[in-house]
Amino acid sequence: MLTLTGLGKTVGARTLFAEVSLSLVRTDRIGLVGPNGSGKTTLFSMILGRELPDAGAIQLQRGVTIGHLPQESAPAGNETVLELAMAVTPEVELLQAHLAGRETGGHLDAEGFQQLQDHFETLGGHHLEPKAKAILRGLAFRESDFNRPVRTLSGGWVMRAYLARLLVLEPDLLLLDEPTNHLDLETLQWFQDYLKHYPGAILMISHDRDFLNQLIGSVWEIRQERLYRYTGDFDAYLQQRERQIVQQEAAYKNQQRKIQHLQDFIDRFRAKATKASQAQSKLKQLDRMEKIEAPEGSEATVDFSFPQPARSGLRVIALKEVDHAYGDQVIYRGLNFQAERGQRIVLVGPNGAGKSTLLKLLAGVLPVQAGARELGYQVRSGYYAQYRTETLHLERTVLEEALDTPQRVTELFVREVLGSFLFCGDDVFKKVSVLSGGEKSRLALVKLLLDPPNLLLMDEPTTHLDLASLDALIWALEQYSGTIIFISHDVHFIRSIANHVVHVRHGVLTHYPGEYQYYVDRMAALAAAEAARALSEGKPKSTEPPRSTAREQKRLAAAERQARYQERVAQRKLVKELEDEIMQLEQDQADLTAELQDPKTYEDSARVVAINREVSEGRELLERLTVEWEAEATRLTELEGDE
Repeated sequence: MLTLTGLGKTVGARTLFAEVSLSLVRTDRIGLVGPNGSGKTTLFSMILGRELPDAGAIQLQRGVTIGHLPQESAPAGNETVLELAMAVTPEVELLQAHLAGRETGGHLDAEGFQQLQDHFETLGGHHLEPKAKAILRGLAFRESDFNRPVRTLSGGWVMRAYLARLLVLEPDLLLLDEPTNHLDLETLQWFQDYLKHYPGAILMISHDRDFLNQLIGSVWEIRQERLYRYTGDFDAYLQQRERQIVQQEAAYKNQQRKIQHLQDFIDRFRAKATKASQAQSKLKQLDRMEKIEAPEGSEATVDFSFPQPARSGLRVIALKEVDHAYGDQVIYRGLNFQAERGQRIVLVGPNGAGKSTLLKLLAGVLPVQAGARELGYQVRSGYYAQYRTETLHLERTVLEEALDTPQRVTELFVREVLGSFLFCGDDVFKKVSVLSGGEKSRLALVKLLLDPPNLLLMDEPTTHLDLASLDALIWALEQYSGTIIFISHDVHFIRSIANHVVHVRHGVLTHYPGEYQYYVDRMAALAAAEAARALSEGKPKSTEPPRSTAREQKRLAAAERQARYQERVAQRKLVKELEDEIMQLEQDQADLTAELQDPKTYEDSARVVAINREVSEGRELLERLTVEWEAEATRLTELEGDE
């Protein structure tokens, strides 16, 4: 389908890649990776014919169509969302015009009209609108949005409309540049499932590891002016790459020893007449040798420690009986929410459910219209919103802005942190005023981490971060000793950070006190139960079904049994996890009590205070978990009684 032969590209004085030769077939699902600025987007531009290679060729099989979703900024005109998504090609548009002319008294005869109808049907003309509507719904557009002019949408929703257009067109090759940037978690799941069954090839740039792992079968990596291909998902690529680097490093060191040995011989004997010919031979051997490049190594690991905030009280923040509405649209009525020290809460739920509103209420960005927002003892909150730039000083350089922190940090340390967030070399001397929106967001994130509050509220913090910078952010937050409440669509980031999930829907908050996988398992169990109920309620009343539906009845009964079985399995796993957690807490409580009974403990008064605090906190958590276990165990008993 697509072949790259001897491809080379130089931008300014920098060579992006040289002598690149690879091919792509119709069944390929490929992740394109490499550090920021390595040439990923440039490669897309060359495949699309918008840029020419300096050397080599790009060959596209005749008749192959390409669809491209850029990372940012697609044009927004007066067409409606549905019109844009229907993606009418010039050929279909011409056929529509001819068919409309015939229906309004045009000169086509019956045979010609039927031929046009047949061709229009072959191109899928009659199915465009229902297909477009189904995809728009999957991307979280409402029916009321279909006739809205695209120019009235925000940038993120414009990109969703263009994504819908691509999926309706179904080109043979999809080029996707960070396609998950503008999707919420639930829409991302729908999109991921849709791409699993996409009939064409996919080449994508993404920083979302979980998304890549779910979809790709190989990786193209741009590194050291080459394009390397690895088979397997993203995790497999990391393992293969590490092994390759180890092998390359060993080969490089062996060759360097050989080069040094030859050079020593040449330097020692080239001036001696009896050895001059041998020295010359060694010199030629050295010149002919194909040099092995020194490996770049794995992505740079972050090994510095970020400043830590002051310790807060146990209860960090609470919303009590809070109301909030935008005009006549009520988002919350009588909302109650509480976060405790050390919790790392991710807010999940469909787009428009009120997640960002809840985060802004917690941050104090939105005033409480009724009820109360209460901060706990010694709590200082910090809010990181996507595209947050209002607090930056435009006249300063990046380095000056980052150094403007109450924390005692050195310039070297700040430059290390900036480097891990893509501000490398002379980039730190750029004026803030010339930075892109993404660069300003990353700088705001750096400032927040350099002087962290003990309550961190973050809205999509991973946007505009490449994989290395995402690792740096995860590293910083793993060290962080305060409380985090955040929204993210990056599953890898959520799994790395969250220890508590809050599902937001229709103004109702549902708490899942565990890591993200616990939430996923619970949702799967609920979905299975709902499916079982739907199947049960959908059965015909008659005990003697017609012969024509007997097979269908058997299929439905089998599906119902499977759904109930899956629900029981998920419920057993949940109860077991709660039991294990309770047992561990009880053991911890026993250990702490034994320590308090030891007279030597009282030689350290600070340790006594700490133990008493841990006992109190553990007791509260144990009570909550015991109540939850009782409810879930009762539910399991009910399910097993239905077997």
